[in-house]
Amino acid sequence: MKEIKVQDAVGSVLVHDVTQIVRGVVKDARFRKGHVIQAEDIPILLRLGKENIFVWENEDDSKLHENDAAEILRKITQGENLTASDVKEGKIELKATCDGVFHVDAEKLNAINAVDEICIATVQNNIPVRKNKSVAGMRVIPLVIDKDKMERVKKIADNLPLMKIAPYKKFKVGLVVTGSEIFHERIQDTFTPVIEAKLKTFGLQIDERRISDDSKEMTCEKISELLNLGMEMILCTGGMSVDCDDKTPAAIKSTGADVITYGVPVLPGAMFMLAYKGDVPIMGLPGCVMFSSKTVFDMILPRVLTGEKLIRKDFTTLGVGGLL
Repeated sequence: MKEIKVQDAVGSVLVHDVTQIVRGVVKDARFRKGHVIQAEDIPILLRLGKENIFVWENEDDSKLHENDAAEILRKITQGENLTASDVKEGKIELKATCDGVFHVDAEKLNAINAVDEICIATVQNNIPVRKNKSVAGMRVIPLVIDKDKMERVKKIADNLPLMKIAPYKKFKVGLVVTGSEIFHERIQDTFTPVIEAKLKTFGLQIDERRISDDSKEMTCEKISELLNLGMEMILCTGGMSVDCDDKTPAAIKSTGADVITYGVPVLPGAMFMLAYKGDVPIMGLPGCVMFSSKTVFDMILPRVLTGEKLIRKDFTTLGVGGLL
C-alpha cells in the first residue's frame, strides 16, 4: 500500500475503511475497504479530515492487512457456542449463542496480548452470560502487521480455541434446611424462598426438601436420603459458622463426600462449603445467602450448573474481586 494525497486518489482502491463519526448520530464506515475512489468522494473525504489516504499498490508478502489478521484472531478464539460478526474496520466481535458461563484461557490470552500490536478484550472470566451477549472483541493495532507476529499468536494458541460458552444443564435439586428453630417450628423458614428465586433464574426448582435440626446425625441422614432419591445437586442452608451448634460442615463430611473447600476468600460468603459425593455437588450455604443480594453462591452456582467440576484452585483465586 502507499500513502497519497486525497486530491490525487481518484481511481485508487482504498486499503482500509474510512470512518464517519457524528456525535449522537452515526459512527460507521463512510467508505469501505476496496472502494474505488470517485471524484465526488474527494470533498467528503476532506470533510472527514482526510488530507492523505492509504491505497493499494504491490503488496508486501511479509505483511497482513488488519482484516486478515482479525480473521486469524477469530479462528484462535471462537469456540463452542460463540458466533462471530463480520469484520468491520479491522474488528471482529464474538457473541454468545446460548445462556451459559463464559470461559477463556486467561494464561494464553495474556501471552497473545503481550505480542506487540495485538488486541483481544473479553468480559470477565467464568461469569454467567445471556444469549446474544457480546463477550469478546479483537483487532490488530496497525493497518498492516508482520506475518511473523501472527504466526507467534497461532503458536501460543496451539490450535485450540481460547474461548467458549458452557451451557447450563438441568439438575434435580435437593434442599436441606437446617436449624432446630425451624425444625421445631419456632420460626418460619425464610431461606427456602431465596433459594427458589435463585434457581428459577436458571429454569430450575427445588425437587425435594427436607428439614433437619442442628445435629450432625440428622443433617447427614437428610442429605443421604436426598442422594438416594437421585438428586443431582444438594444445597444445605444454615449451620455453617463457628458456633457450637453449627454442624452442617461435619454432616456433609459424614456422608463420605469429598470436600473441595470449606471457607473461601469472598465476602459475603466466607463460610461457604463445596463437596462432591461422586459427581453430585453438595453445597453448604452460610446465612448471608439469605439476606445479601450477591454472595459467593452467586459466583459458584452458574459454574456448577454447567456441569463443571470445581477444584480448590477455583476458590483460592477468588480473592481479587472477591469483595462483593
